[in-house]
Amino acid sequence: MNRRNFLQQSAAWVSLGAMSGLVGTGCASRQGASSTRSFLSREPAYEISLAQWSLNKAIFGGEIDPLDFAKVSRQEYDISAIELVNQFYKDKAADQAYLSELKRRADGEGVKILLIMCDGEGALGDPNSDQRRQAVENHHKWADAAKYLGCHSIRVNADTRNIGGWDSQKLRAADGLRQLSEYCAPLGLNCIVENHGGLSSHGLWLAGVMEEVNLPNCGTLPDFGNFSLGNDSWYDRYQGVKELMPYAKAVSAKAHDFDADGNCVETDYVRMMQIVMDAGYRGYVGIEYEGSTLSERDGILATKALLERVREVVS
Repeated sequence: MNRRNFLQQSAAWVSLGAMSGLVGTGCASRQGASSTRSFLSREPAYEISLAQWSLNKAIFGGEIDPLDFAKVSRQEYDISAIELVNQFYKDKAADQAYLSELKRRADGEGVKILLIMCDGEGALGDPNSDQRRQAVENHHKWADAAKYLGCHSIRVNADTRNIGGWDSQKLRAADGLRQLSEYCAPLGLNCIVENHGGLSSHGLWLAGVMEEVNLPNCGTLPDFGNFSLGNDSWYDRYQGVKELMPYAKAVSAKAHDFDADGNCVETDYVRMMQIVMDAGYRGYVGIEYEGSTLSERDGILATKALLERVREVVS
């Protein structure tokens, strides 16, 4: 059975599962895939988490209380690990009562809070050393919150304001990341960087930043889709993920659109997840649906179903 036929057949299994009410738990794809490889024969190749940004429209629109994200993840999608986004908690980083309630609700649902994605706190690679230092300090509160919530990481950006050459931007980004990673280390936290615009979307450049920092708790969060270099220029996503995986401490499975067989249009998930597996990664893979054709709910379910099917054919 070739790869495409397998995914087509798996999509049919998921459709059957939907009719019997099993899609929410992922049982349908696992049950169907047992004819190819027994699900019970070994541990899954990776676990699946849910990035809060997948529900940004519902949260910004007031349909979902950010405090209830763990509940929604568990009860709506049967996902027990989540990735928070600081944009939904802008004034709550040092609010102990709020953080306590957030943790209490997650614990009550049996949901792990894996990391906090941090944006809008300044450029860690700012050309001005004082501004760079301030950006590092702006992230401290999120590191402290992540520690309290039981996270393994904070996700940050290697923003350099796009000023200067390749090497100067690399050195500045590495300086800011080193400072922040040194703050995170005593907290038992990783400081991880996503390919997220500018030179950070160039896999080779960001890998070079990691080499320059050279700290065990500074790593990457490869995102399948964030490889736009601007001016309609794109870095090869498969090459980029391959270059970033040696430093990866989390993975973001971004998706926008799906074909009739349930496959992601913009990314070959079998090819991409095999790159992830070949790097020796066995952690969580986060759903980050950003499409507009499907609703947020249906997009999350489609991404989850695809990750479950692909999990049965990669190793």
